[in-house]
Amino acid sequence: MLTDLPNLLTLSRIAAIPLLVALAALRTPSADMAACVLFTAAAITDYFDGALARSRSQSSDLGRMLDPIADKLLVGATLMMLVGENRLSHLGLYPAIVIMLREILVSGLREYLASIRIGLPVTALAKWKTGFQMAALGTLLAGNDGAALIGLGFLPIGIVGETMLWVAAALTLVTGWDYVNAGVRHASGPTPSGAPAVEPK
Repeated sequence: MLTDLPNLLTLSRIAAIPLLVALAALRTPSADMAACVLFTAAAITDYFDGALARSRSQSSDLGRMLDPIADKLLVGATLMMLVGENRLSHLGLYPAIVIMLREILVSGLREYLASIRIGLPVTALAKWKTGFQMAALGTLLAGNDGAALIGLGFLPIGIVGETMLWVAAALTLVTGWDYVNAGVRHASGPTPSGAPAVEPK
């Protein structure tokens, strides 16, 4: 049901997006830090909604539909704000493009694979990709000014964030390739019956 706690956590990620965008647009140190904290909290719910759904036996088709949508909306909105507010360097733009294109590609392939009930397990590498991506975006939202508020102004926050974004983009290409392989393999073969598709993060 929509009111189950796992689904409410998923919906909270979507609800956080307008506030996140508003905070990032203010471009003040305190707003940057608040955006970082909000994004981090939203990203953490991505772990807990799945864990709670499994522990409470509340997994549902609704939850499986909402979870990847919430993830992609959160990541997409954050990347667009970072680019639109010139908070990425020229080189930092390229991993952002890779991540956005992969999200679009995976959405299409996931829809196809789900229609023929093909499941893809969440790999350890996919979890690392998600970790680096969320850490990179949270760091970039904080920025140098936001980090200075908590005594971390001596760190090159922009460089750290963009380095993690490059790592996430590289892992994104590898994990996205799993979907491409599965899509091509099953599109050219007989339609099997299997478990519902699972989104590799």
